[in-house]
Amino acid sequence: MSCLENENCFLYTYPHVLLLRSLYMKIILDKEQLLNNVQISTRFTSKRLSTIQSLQGAMFTIEGDKLTIYATDLNTNFSSTIKLKTTSKEKKSFVTDPKKLAEFLALLAPGDIVLIVEEKKITIQKEKNQGFFNIMESGDFPLPPKLIEKPIVLKAEQFKKTLPLVLFAASRDEARPALSGVNFVSSDGELVTVATDGFRLSLLKEKNTQKVPSMLVPRVFFEEVLSGLKEEDEINFTTSEKEKMVKFSTPTKEYYSRVIEGAFPPFEKVIPTEKKQTIITDREELLRNIKIASLFAREQSNIIILKGEKGVIQIRPKTDNSDENTSTQDAEIEGDAIQVAFNARFLLDFLQNVSGKKITIELLRSDAPTVFKTDNQKNFIHIIMPVRIQS
Repeated sequence: MSCLENENCFLYTYPHVLLLRSLYMKIILDKEQLLNNVQISTRFTSKRLSTIQSLQGAMFTIEGDKLTIYATDLNTNFSSTIKLKTTSKEKKSFVTDPKKLAEFLALLAPGDIVLIVEEKKITIQKEKNQGFFNIMESGDFPLPPKLIEKPIVLKAEQFKKTLPLVLFAASRDEARPALSGVNFVSSDGELVTVATDGFRLSLLKEKNTQKVPSMLVPRVFFEEVLSGLKEEDEINFTTSEKEKMVKFSTPTKEYYSRVIEGAFPPFEKVIPTEKKQTIITDREELLRNIKIASLFAREQSNIIILKGEKGVIQIRPKTDNSDENTSTQDAEIEGDAIQVAFNARFLLDFLQNVSGKKITIELLRSDAPTVFKTDNQKNFIHIIMPVRIQS
């Protein structure tokens, strides 16, 4: 047998070929699957200048017939697994910029693509298109956390139905961490989920059959989890008091987040214990009328005034000519007439995030917190602080 026919002899004679083989890898996978997961990873990379430059990238690991994508900003983490059309005999990892990669993939036609990994770059090929992406230094890339606690199994369908009722009320101001999270309070077999931005509050009470612990979790993390869940998914939910982290995982995706360390405000004091007027009316009709009033309200104050009396609720914007833009709708009303003003956006957020047919409005005074309820969630309340206006 000649040396050229013997692979070991060939590699011994030309050792650089062995080096090239170990630095080169070619796989085939579906473009849409890769794009979807790379796009999610971009939202978990570090947005700040960091001593760990690779945090601005995502780590890709090829092993067997799977590609794993991992990204982190040290507070949140995302990991996903994609099934490949080919099988690799070696394991290879690299870090690259997912943002540029996602932009390139979005412009390619659907179907299979070829991904080639070399020493300092990767190449994506699709028919007559190809793109080259530099590989970043990855020696200091932080590894995914390991949570050893036993997970709780949740149904995504129920999770996607209840969490949005509370999530929209959390603050968008990251300067106030405690208000930018969703607070879970576990006590006596009951789980209270609550969020507030200081102007409105959403609260949901449920039986804590799964023994979910008390914790404060960032709103932005839950928004990412919800966007990636399918209703048929089964979620493994893990909490770690030692690591101060939570983890949501499905068969192909894992989401991690640090919990917020800080005191949530004493929300119980905000919830009214009495009322002087109750209004029950159709949700969709009220939503439509609020949208109409907000068209005129946004030109000045973005404030909408509600007044219920004699079986009718009036909805009008706070403007110089508000009488010309008044809408009315039928309502069941008990108690004395009270005029109350609200930020239009707060009313719209509530009405668009609940799904009941009828809503109930409970008022005490024009300057007191107002309670909103829906007929299909008996254990849910939403509270909005009114805006003070001159009569």
